[in-house]
Amino acid sequence: MERVLVGGITGSGKTTMATRIGARLGLPRHELDALHHGPNWQPRQEFRADVERIAEAPRWVTEDQYRTLLGDLLTSRADTYVWLDLPRRTVMFRVLRRSVYRTLTARRLWNGNRETFRNWFDATHPARWAWTQHAARRERIQGTLRDNPHLTVVHLTSARAARAWSRSLEADGARAFEA
Repeated sequence: MERVLVGGITGSGKTTMATRIGARLGLPRHELDALHHGPNWQPRQEFRADVERIAEAPRWVTEDQYRTLLGDLLTSRADTYVWLDLPRRTVMFRVLRRSVYRTLTARRLWNGNRETFRNWFDATHPARWAWTQHAARRERIQGTLRDNPHLTVVHLTSARAARAWSRSLEADGARAFEA
């Protein structure tokens, strides 16, 4: 595991899992949201160039997102795909809890952005996105995995399985398993 993509719908735990994988395997960790969102939630013009540099590196871990902007840039270079295929109820609990916390505390996110109650009415708000796109995202990931047979796939279908797998990682690599 040298170039790892972590996929799943918003709220599935991609960022947390990528952080754990990076720490346990000593892989450089890159957060795509931080690279994408500029001030006032505007996309950064340097986003694609930044991700191209990451993709060219020999070792990294990041989330599988922004496919409409990046296409197969990361997928074609990855060797491992960790799929957090969690039930909608788990995802919705997590994304709602996170968004409420961020909104109530006015927590600063990437480049000074904050989640506000006004954001909740936007169709791309994480809670709305997770609800409406859960099944479609699952189908897109299945297609991505079919189209990229070079990937070693770790398919995790519960939070418990995800925690157990991440704890099993060792410095010399991890075993893939279907949970």
